Amino acid sequence: MNDPDPPVRLLLVDDQDLLRTSLRTILDAQPGIEVVGEAGTGEEAVAAARDLQPDVVSMDVEMPGMNGLEATRQITAADLEARVLVLTTFDREDYLLEALRSGASGFVLKNSRPEQLVEAIRSVASGDALLAPEMTRAVIARAVAEEPVTAEPVADSAPVPPAGDGPVGGPDPLTERELEVLRLVAHGLSNDEIAAHLVVGRATVKTHVSNVLTKLHLRDRVQAVAYAHRHGLAPE
Repeated sequence: MNDPDPPVRLLLVDDQDLLRTSLRTILDAQPGIEVVGEAGTGEEAVAAARDLQPDVVSMDVEMPGMNGLEATRQITAADLEARVLVLTTFDREDYLLEALRSGASGFVLKNSRPEQLVEAIRSVASGDALLAPEMTRAVIARAVAEEPVTAEPVADSAPVPPAGDGPVGGPDPLTERELEVLRLVAHGLSNDEIAAHLVVGRATVKTHVSNVLTKLHLRDRVQAVAYAHRHGLAPE
């Protein structure tokens, strides 16, 4: 019998004590999620991320002192495994764009339903980083047009051919199936949706996504979406 997966270790960051308490009450009741700590400022968030080594940091944006975007930058720049899920009341494009540039792996509005937040935490923890569906397509396209989002430059690889012209070039080129998976990721599909579309198992999809990220030197699915849009691999 297989051992159950370890719980997702979550750090809650918000300057409102009442909201942190409410979120903790909701999340502590969820199987597979363990709230390991809380922070009320950006400075506290960075210190707690280093000390507690969470899997996911739920990050508020507007806080006194260091804001959540700067805290996100410091956490993602450090040698930590934590992924940052930005949680905010503001459905502003500039916050989302800056969150992406800061290294966030997801962006969810505070008015989302509890089950949406729980699913977002689990998705970010598993590498299936997704953005608030209300904002994804248009804002990603704008972010890509403005500047690259990748953590590492891709200029060292061979030029990427237009969609449909074969595997992406480079020292370790994408296969046709990996390219197909990249296109589906860029259109916002989850691993389960990709598996259903391709009629393969979810584990197979996770392997393909992992190979895509490794070969293209990308941190997560958010960067994969940006990469695909920037190189014309996700036509409408």
